[in-house]
Amino acid sequence: MATEQVLSELLTRAMPDREEGYRVLDELQDERTQQATLPELERVAPGFADWIVTAVFGGTYQREGLSLRDRQLINLAALTALGGVDPQLTGHVKTGLRVGMTRKEVIEVFVHLAPYIGMPKALAGLRVATAALAELDAADETVTEVTAS
Repeated sequence: MATEQVLSELLTRAMPDREEGYRVLDELQDERTQQATLPELERVAPGFADWIVTAVFGGTYQREGLSLRDRQLINLAALTALGGVDPQLTGHVKTGLRVGMTRKEVIEVFVHLAPYIGMPKALAGLRVATAALAELDAADETVTEVTAS
């Protein structure tokens, strides 16, 4: 009779890396975005923000096979299909630009999703993306005004 292996010996070991999670988070999100989210989350649910960063950015994002840009495309699609997660979708639109997506590619995600997830959800995602892009434009104008003064 063949020797049966224990399931834990057959599966790839997941080794979340807290330090790497915070490094990836810094690459994906600017400090203002992090400060708008993490301290408040820590106040409401102590330890939850650190768990998210460690498990997601220090774990899932560490897996081979997808670039950060690919992961953002998937995030945009999943969050749009889910619906009702406008703050997260807004953040991932901005992150998409940080990892090399163009504005045209971000918009095209929502157009492409329409026949798969339905027009209302695609339009809702597009509305969120448009607002996020406008917010970035306004922030750029403010920075330009300050540096020009």
